[in-house]
Amino acid sequence: MARIQLYDTTLRDGSQGEGVNFSLQDKLQITLKLDELGFDFIEGGYPLSNQKDAEYFQQVRDLDLKHAQVAAFGMTRRKGIGPEDDVGLKALRDSLAPVVTIVGKTWDLHVTEILRVDLEENLAMIRDSVGFLAAEGRRVVYDAEHFFDGTEANRDYALSTLKAAEEAGAEIAVLCDTNGGSLPERIAEFVEIARKELSIPVGIHCHNDSDVAIANSLAAVDHGAIQVQGTINGIGERCGNADLISVAANLSLKKGHDVLHDGGERRLTELSRYVYELANMNFRNGQPFVGASAFAHKGGMHVHAVNRLASSYEHIEPEAVGNERRVLVSELSGRSNIVAKTTKYQLDHDGDLMKRIMEKVQELEYIGYQFEAAEASFDLLVKKLAGNYEPKFQRIHYRVNVETGHRPAMPDQPLDEALTEATIKLSVNERIEHVVAEGDGPVNALDNALRKALLPSYPNLAEMKLVDYKVRVINSAGGTAASVRVVIESRDADEVWSTVGVSENVIEASWLALFDSVEYKLLKDEGQVGENGTTDSTQQPESLAEQMMP
Repeated sequence: MARIQLYDTTLRDGSQGEGVNFSLQDKLQITLKLDELGFDFIEGGYPLSNQKDAEYFQQVRDLDLKHAQVAAFGMTRRKGIGPEDDVGLKALRDSLAPVVTIVGKTWDLHVTEILRVDLEENLAMIRDSVGFLAAEGRRVVYDAEHFFDGTEANRDYALSTLKAAEEAGAEIAVLCDTNGGSLPERIAEFVEIARKELSIPVGIHCHNDSDVAIANSLAAVDHGAIQVQGTINGIGERCGNADLISVAANLSLKKGHDVLHDGGERRLTELSRYVYELANMNFRNGQPFVGASAFAHKGGMHVHAVNRLASSYEHIEPEAVGNERRVLVSELSGRSNIVAKTTKYQLDHDGDLMKRIMEKVQELEYIGYQFEAAEASFDLLVKKLAGNYEPKFQRIHYRVNVETGHRPAMPDQPLDEALTEATIKLSVNERIEHVVAEGDGPVNALDNALRKALLPSYPNLAEMKLVDYKVRVINSAGGTAASVRVVIESRDADEVWSTVGVSENVIEASWLALFDSVEYKLLKDEGQVGENGTTDSTQQPESLAEQMMP
């Protein structure tokens, strides 16, 4: 099959998404990562728009890129000004980017009502801008903004804008569904029309306002587009852009096209999470191909089938995109889930042990626990029921104190800051640790005190971070006395893991989740839990965190 170019605009179009902001260093790191996987074009930004983008084009020249071409993005010249005098075009030229993408108006509505120029002037603006940059030796990509809406409204004029770019030296015309309102059948029809009118190839740039940006991009390729523009994880303005993660996976694994290189498809999960991290965004569990739930199985019947033949409930092998199969454990689970989930511990899967694990899971979920999003707590539970758990520390007691100052007489006066202090008494390696620590709230104070008590014995805890904290009311009918479920997400340099605690007291629920999180880290570093964890069954079961087991 054909080679399909992947043009990434995460650093420009993606950064226009709500809450997305990349630093200069972030942009350079993402550029390197995209190049490693074999993306063809990386759009770095608009050098005239801000100092960060201008600096990017200076520093990116120092990167040792192996494959990707860096593109600068900009607009056609302003009306009534020659291209050599237009500040935007000069900034594009001076960026020294080898590729320049020029966006121009295709829809006559935008020409007359937004730009407020006549239709012929708009064509001249396209010709002049593309011709100016082509004469400077740049590869010019022409982005036909609102192509599909424009073709629907005035086909002849829309096509004349593409021809103007072609005649001036553009090497490809990218058809943009800027409003994201088109469906695949219209994409297919209008791509065919554009291809018949042009001698240069066409590409596709879809927004996701109708939730079909990926389908639209694939339809365009089916009808002759050779380039797909989009962003990693589909981030972008409004509802986002076509997700190049899914586009690349579908084109390669489902349609047999040549995309990326050196097995880049197997690093798509890594790339997805890398961009989420740099953008300071939460992973999307349900994201196709690369999400944590993409190959997660919960129903017992499904797991039984997957254990026999993975393809019975999976459309591809998870490893093809760098993901992994997960078996979820819940009150809906059957014996197959438990067997699959505990395989890594090399347990003797006798019926009695599997039954005890399943019954305990169902019992705990009845009172509010959920292990689907807290696999670290489940791993600890398995160790305890299998009889090989020896705690690294034991709680004697803890106390959390919150003190506030006086309440201001006037609403506009600032409140005194609350002082939170946690006192913890632990038994650690047959030694008593009794410590006090302050924090920004009860959980942070408990975390600080726990680390203070344990770091002398376990210095590896210094690399562990708590990265997320979630609280959910379980039985809202209980009002302020309702039970709550706390899920804590932690990470170190190698892994991210989640733990859970349930109690009518939110601080106690937080402590239980925190206890498991720290315990998991200590056992993980010894190879007792996680993917490499093993089990011997020479010890007696202990409690999940004292309060969790009968």
